[in-house]
Amino acid sequence: MLTALALALSVCEGLFPLTVLFPLPGLRLGLANLVTVYALCRLSGREALAILVARCFLGNLLGGNLTALAFSLTGGLLALGVMALLLRLPGLSLYGVSIAGAAAHNTGQVLAAMVVLDARAPLVYLPPLLLCSLVTGGATGGVAGLLLRRLPEKA
Repeated sequence: MLTALALALSVCEGLFPLTVLFPLPGLRLGLANLVTVYALCRLSGREALAILVARCFLGNLLGGNLTALAFSLTGGLLALGVMALLLRLPGLSLYGVSIAGAAAHNTGQVLAAMVVLDARAPLVYLPPLLLCSLVTGGATGGVAGLLLRRLPEKA
């Protein structure tokens, strides 16, 4: 069910591209990351990984863009790893974890673009994408915090 939710959120955010307001390739709100954060906090790292990988594969398969799989999977895996590590740190809020996850996701996507294009040119997008991570990651962290407080731990 969480994979379907993550996929639906990913498709929905594709209907409202932020690139209209901010012309940065790959810029998205990261709504599907809500499910990843939730899964990391309520389930296990393995289950969060399974949800992430399934969402990336299904999303790119249904979207008809298998080339984009390299970008979404690299960014998603790096974000998942960073967030899983940071959630173990005492005193770090969900905002901080989610912002770091958004920054890691953007970094992973830029690294994937560098490999796919065999060029360093995509690095020019990293600083503005990292700035956007403050807003997108903060928003995701805030919503994830609300979800975790409102949804029961055991359903």
